[in-house]
Amino acid sequence: MDVKSSGSNNQQRLLVIMLMVLLFGVIMIQYVCPGRSECRVLHQLGSWFTIGAATGSRTSGNELQDGLQKDPYIAEDRALARFVPRFNFTKDDLNRGVDFNIKGDDVIVFLHIQKTGGTTFGRHLVRNIKLERPCECHAGQKKCTCLRPGKMETWLFSRFSTGWSCGLHADWTELTSCVPSRMDSKDVPKNFPQRGATWKASLHVCDGRSPTLSELPSCYSGDDWSGCSLQEFMDCPYNLANNRQTRMLADLSLVGCYNVSTMTEEERWAVLLESAKRNLRGMAFFGLTEYQRKTQYLFERTFNLEFIAPFTQLNGTRASTVDVPPETQQRILELNRWDVKLYEYARDLFLQRFQVTRQQERRQARERRQQERRRVRGRYPSKQGLPQKTTETPHTVVIEEQQREKAAGNDIDSKGLLPDWWDLDDNSTDEDYTDNVEQW
Repeated sequence: MDVKSSGSNNQQRLLVIMLMVLLFGVIMIQYVCPGRSECRVLHQLGSWFTIGAATGSRTSGNELQDGLQKDPYIAEDRALARFVPRFNFTKDDLNRGVDFNIKGDDVIVFLHIQKTGGTTFGRHLVRNIKLERPCECHAGQKKCTCLRPGKMETWLFSRFSTGWSCGLHADWTELTSCVPSRMDSKDVPKNFPQRGATWKASLHVCDGRSPTLSELPSCYSGDDWSGCSLQEFMDCPYNLANNRQTRMLADLSLVGCYNVSTMTEEERWAVLLESAKRNLRGMAFFGLTEYQRKTQYLFERTFNLEFIAPFTQLNGTRASTVDVPPETQQRILELNRWDVKLYEYARDLFLQRFQVTRQQERRQARERRQQERRRVRGRYPSKQGLPQKTTETPHTVVIEEQQREKAAGNDIDSKGLLPDWWDLDDNSTDEDYTDNVEQW
């Protein structure tokens, strides 16, 4: 009986000790890392646990580590990775801040590519921006009225403001030719095609006309893709879902629009890819679905507008719940190899723009602190400088050391009158922001 009682007491003591250690660890983490997103210790621990749980073996862990090294763009997740630029861009490509005048004639045109999170971002534009004259949105209606302050003119051309004025999911080619005439016209169409999974209402206008049936045949015999297998979907040579991002961002008139007989397929897509890259560089702003917070940050800095609520990062998708065989995944990658190349380019450009914008913001903050220091120096002359003695004796070094000590003493006398940030190094924020770009 006494033995059982003693064993029970030992277990209770062990439990109490473990709880105390856990509580102490939590307190220490909160003390060392008050900001979770900025704590490297937490990120490192998280990456260890993630790798250990995902691999279950040393070999699998090495494979995962190799994958992280091959892809340096892992960000806004638990993995630590440094951003290593792969492409060279000019200053004009990276400095895309615009003087957006919502009260003038400036218009934001939203190019919405299907299945890229554009619906969520479009709602942010009409419902989540701090404006002098907010958009008027009514329950049960998809469209909102977004007018300039003091004018009956819209400042936003998008699905949720003007509707599908240039056709359902109009691409770059359609928007560049359609938007100017639509904005100049006072008669904005009131009825717009409704969204559908087949996007049959898309006009695909290029060089003033839609493609003929021989140029763009239908991939299915029915009304939509219903009943079509994934294999049938992939086998259709006219499926516009393949390399859709490259096609929608490029100038189709460069390759004869939808007439594929003017050049080989390889030449055609090479021209479209370069055109899409060029148009992407020329855009004032573009966002990426997996970088919601960076997308919000760049938009706010580019247009000098501020969102009310922060963006939310949701990495789970419906497609992630579907079990697709590896050979099918490889086939999909091959069919969309031009989009893969464009995405690598776009992601590099996006993160470099983010990095440059953050560096500029820090530089401006440092300049403001320097100006404040100069202003404070004018109020406290004792910080400005001390009388210096000149001597030709061999003990010059000793005298200079004494002068420095005297200067330090004077600084201590006046230090209590100066702000806390006075002694901060002016160059303390010159470090490259690539150390933190993955954690923002």
